[in-house]
Amino acid sequence: MATLLGINHLTLSTPDLDRLVSFYTELLGARVAFERAATSTDPRIAVLDVGGADHLMIVETAAVPPAGLDPLGRAGWGLRVGTYEHLCEVRERILNAGRSVGQVETLPTQWTMTAHDPDGRPVDIRAHR
Repeated sequence: MATLLGINHLTLSTPDLDRLVSFYTELLGARVAFERAATSTDPRIAVLDVGGADHLMIVETAAVPPAGLDPLGRAGWGLRVGTYEHLCEVRERILNAGRSVGQVETLPTQWTMTAHDPDGRPVDIRAHR
């Protein structure tokens, strides 16, 4: 039987594609894999490579997406960095950009922090222990 290898992509919507792409590339280190201009039938999109063959698809829409935490008080989704030191480096980049980010917390198997993207959507950023 075939087994799952991981998440292929996660799709986010935003009214400002350029702003959200900048947040994920400049502050978190994602890389633009490709972009597609809007057509008469499809919205403008950008696909970001977030490492490990995983992608974040961002779709430009007219409406602002709802922001909120999951029932556990977390973002409900997250990105992974390699080490605790990398996590701390990302936290400093976010703070230096004038954005808010929570403290690094220690969980049983990883360290985590929650940031908010420019649309106010929470994103957990974690490093495995």
